[in-house]
Amino acid sequence: MPKNGSLLVPPSSSVAPPPLNISQTPPFTNWEPPTFTRAAQFRVGATFVLFLFAACSNLALLVSVWWGRGRRLSSHLRPLMLSLASADLMMTFVVMPLDAVWNVTVQWYGGNALCKLLCFLKLFAMHASAFILVVISLDRQHAILHPLDALSAHHRNRCMLLLAWTFSLLLASPQLFIFRTTRVDPVDFTQCASHGSFSHHWQETAYNMFHFITLYVIPLLMMSCCYGRILLHINQQHLQDKGSSGESHLRRSGTDIIPKARMKTLKMTVVIVLSFVVCWTPYYLLGIWYWFQPDILRITPEYVHHALFVFGNLNTCCDPVIYGFYTPSFRADLAACCGRSRSHTSPRSLDRLSARQGPHSGELDQPGGDRGRSDAER
Repeated sequence: MPKNGSLLVPPSSSVAPPPLNISQTPPFTNWEPPTFTRAAQFRVGATFVLFLFAACSNLALLVSVWWGRGRRLSSHLRPLMLSLASADLMMTFVVMPLDAVWNVTVQWYGGNALCKLLCFLKLFAMHASAFILVVISLDRQHAILHPLDALSAHHRNRCMLLLAWTFSLLLASPQLFIFRTTRVDPVDFTQCASHGSFSHHWQETAYNMFHFITLYVIPLLMMSCCYGRILLHINQQHLQDKGSSGESHLRRSGTDIIPKARMKTLKMTVVIVLSFVVCWTPYYLLGIWYWFQPDILRITPEYVHHALFVFGNLNTCCDPVIYGFYTPSFRADLAACCGRSRSHTSPRSLDRLSARQGPHSGELDQPGGDRGRSDAER
């Protein structure tokens, strides 16, 4: 067995994968406990940097949307961004510290109850992050395909968010029964693992594959379907408009088919989803390889496993950066908080920067009508 206790294993397993995370009883006669290698040290250092950035940026996003100028987001968009920031903060404060500390200590010192709880919270955070992206994609699809049905968006999004959090809770709950502390007496080594929870190896592989499908495959398919329908709709409207007017502009009766604010929000969500796909795909692909060919742990360099997991965690840092790129209100809040706003930029002018609205933004539900504009329009 590999000596290092932090090798990459399927995402549904412990964050710092133990060498005992197998179904059958391993031969302990010649087994050596893992060590805190140089590759694991790099992983801990990189995770610490990502933790600081993700914590600060996602907390700033949460504060901006809840109390700051981000409150001017439409009533159905605010819960989506609040939920996305909350899920990213769960990843930040649960997954990252657990991974770093577990790599340092190598074995488990937290006891059986904490073993079960933290493994549950890790999978819960990962599911919530993926499912909320699906909810955002469904919201964008409905906003583009059914622009006149904006009144029901608030209630619909709250129901979808409730389902996303509920399914995340249910799908992560088996971790409370599967993981437990396992002790290797000959070397006085204790680990938090799924050892002994499966009578056959194929059962554990099926369990891991199930979570791979719910964590990655299903969300990816649903998001791809949503944005595929959106692109098809835009293309059809473009062709209809071009055929009827002989022009190539996306205009209908003097009004943009896709208003600027809605298009800006669409672009933002597409980039957020792409960051999820780019960051997590290599990690999940290596996980699949591991499940069916465990010998890859002896073939692939150790630093590859660590680097891919760190790269996956980078997704938690991307969401607030992307949101800030597309929303001037978030940047205005950061400038005001850090005291970097210029002397001639008053709070009133910052408000105007983030709250002006075009006549067809369609993204803001607030008193004042034309005086407010969606963050995503600029």
